[in-house]
Amino acid sequence: MVGRLTGRPDGDSVGAMNEAANATLERLDEVEALRAVTWRLLARLLAAPPDAATLETVAKLGEPGSELGEALRALAAAARESDPEQVADEYHELFVGVGRGELVPYASYYRTGFLNERPLAELRADLARLGVARAAGNPEPEDHVASLCEIMAGLIEGRFGTGRPGEDQRFFDRHLAPWVGRFFADLESARAGRFYRPVGRVGRLFVEIERAGFRLAA
Repeated sequence: MVGRLTGRPDGDSVGAMNEAANATLERLDEVEALRAVTWRLLARLLAAPPDAATLETVAKLGEPGSELGEALRALAAAARESDPEQVADEYHELFVGVGRGELVPYASYYRTGFLNERPLAELRADLARLGVARAAGNPEPEDHVASLCEIMAGLIEGRFGTGRPGEDQRFFDRHLAPWVGRFFADLESARAGRFYRPVGRVGRLFVEIERAGFRLAA
């Protein structure tokens, strides 16, 4: 995926970090591994437009039998009908635009109506505690939705964090639960969306599943 964050700065390359993440996934149980993979998929698709190889991978997703599985099948169908140039144009119109895209994918904006507000400061304090830093060359504020999805994947994998039980739930409750469901619902109905509307549906359903799972674990 597009690496937007690193663990405690020690010179590791993104490639080495991804290899470590893959090795960690092999040690997780099936449910936790699927959670991490889904958060990572959302992070990849929201960080930057997917290239041809990513679209090819997405085109194979989904199994019948569940609402999320059907949503992934719809996303796979959209990937098969899309090409990288078309999706790049859609991504720009949705998230970048001329001055501003149709959606503003930052926690601060969704929670306060403005960028770089208190939610970002609170996030940065928690990232410092978790040992997570913005990757070199990434100009985006840390409260971009792709970065938060990446952090969730890293916490589940054990790549980020202190190792305390329930750290992923605490992070979700504090930095994602107040707004990310609304963001995915907005993406699901975005005017400029074609490939990204199914991404919004997958994200919305997955966040609902995560909420339910955390409630049961409480």
